[in-house]
Amino acid sequence: MTSVTARSAESQAQAHAEMSAAKRRVALHSMMAAAAMTLLKLAAGLMSGSLGVLSDAMHSGLDLIGSALTLFSVRVSDLPADENHSYGHAKFETLSAFAEAGLMAVSCAWIIIEAVQHIVRHDALVRHSLWPVLVLVTSIAVDWWRSQELGTVAQKFNSTALAADAFHFASDIWSTLAVLVGLAMSWLGQQFAIGWLSYADPVAAILVSLMILRLSWKLTRETSDVLLDATPTELRENILREVGAVQGVLAIEQARVRRAGSATFADLTLALPRSFTFEHTNELVRSTTEAVQRIIPDADVVIHTVPRQSSAESIFDRVRAVAARNNVSVHEVSVQSVEGKLRVEQHVELNENMTLAEAHTFVTAMETEILREVPELDAVLTHIESEPATIERQKLLAGDGQVQTEAERIERSLLAAAIDFPEIIDVHEIHVGRTGEHIQLSCHCTLPDALTMQRVHEVITGLEDRLKIECPEVSRVLIHPEPETDNLR
Repeated sequence: MTSVTARSAESQAQAHAEMSAAKRRVALHSMMAAAAMTLLKLAAGLMSGSLGVLSDAMHSGLDLIGSALTLFSVRVSDLPADENHSYGHAKFETLSAFAEAGLMAVSCAWIIIEAVQHIVRHDALVRHSLWPVLVLVTSIAVDWWRSQELGTVAQKFNSTALAADAFHFASDIWSTLAVLVGLAMSWLGQQFAIGWLSYADPVAAILVSLMILRLSWKLTRETSDVLLDATPTELRENILREVGAVQGVLAIEQARVRRAGSATFADLTLALPRSFTFEHTNELVRSTTEAVQRIIPDADVVIHTVPRQSSAESIFDRVRAVAARNNVSVHEVSVQSVEGKLRVEQHVELNENMTLAEAHTFVTAMETEILREVPELDAVLTHIESEPATIERQKLLAGDGQVQTEAERIERSLLAAAIDFPEIIDVHEIHVGRTGEHIQLSCHCTLPDALTMQRVHEVITGLEDRLKIECPEVSRVLIHPEPETDNLR
């Protein structure tokens, strides 16, 4: 088991290392591409005097800053969780994407202001040459290549920072195309003396900036939702539906989901029947975790459980729930109707080292709690038994002839008593032993498979009573009932 766990941890670490390397590689490529295109566009813009090309160079410059921020963010986001960042550092990617959206908005605002000023001053003159066109075409090719590579890695590893960078490069394609159209229309205006076409370059810059502003707003909203732990309504409804279908869940009292980079954390509080055991609760938590992960694969799921009273609880269930809260065992619980009023009789096992006064105080408090929990009851009668604090040492009645004869006599009495019960098929594995001054008997009793538990209890109790009448020296009898088919195997 240890070796399997070790291999699993090793494979997870290897996968994480591969993811980190891939994210850093594409982020570095993006930064290098942004740096190269910024320099080329700046040179082409200065040579041509085109506001569109200079604006695109400014845009690429901000791309360079954004790419550097992305590279830094993917390095930080891959750091493991520590004492101050228990959920890890993955949200730094989202913060980087938010900052990059802000940079895009700033660059668009600057381009619009410059374009409006050029139109107002009537100085939108462009010196046309082939170099700006070649630079812009090259930029489109590079931006397309970078957006594809970034988008592929972002989708594979669910990286918001790389997705924002991919979106940024994709938007550059449209802005560069608009600048090319503006340059072409401006050139046509100069060639054919069409004055209003001289404003095509700044107008194209404004249109592109408005389009990018709209896309930047969308990116800002998406990253803000992640930073503020907003949960999509559809996702939450899917989780509630899937978890609600798990057998045993009474209610989902709270469901919270948050994203941090490529990781998703789900925190749920479930109401379960208070009669569930620890094992049953643990199994239900496992089933619930699997249900959440069917909606969000690889989600980090934390389940909190709270005990609640179910509508199907009987009086017996509620009495046992009180006993469980008080950390004691009860058995032979019965409900009786006396003159139209209900009362409960129960046997409670308490530590044998408790004094009578302590035991009476404890049982009285528990009886009061039962009456408060089950208001339809009129009274509670408790039989106090001692629960052994140590393991009893038992010796089989065997050895000298006298002792052996006593054990055989008790065994014969048991078999003779069993004859009077037609349901009993056989009695076997009979052990007679002594603990201190007390004689005890245990055995296995074969009964028909179809016998109801009520009748089984009646038969076993009747056999115990009959043996104690025949052999009053036997202080304790334990009979284990078995179905007939088990003994035929």
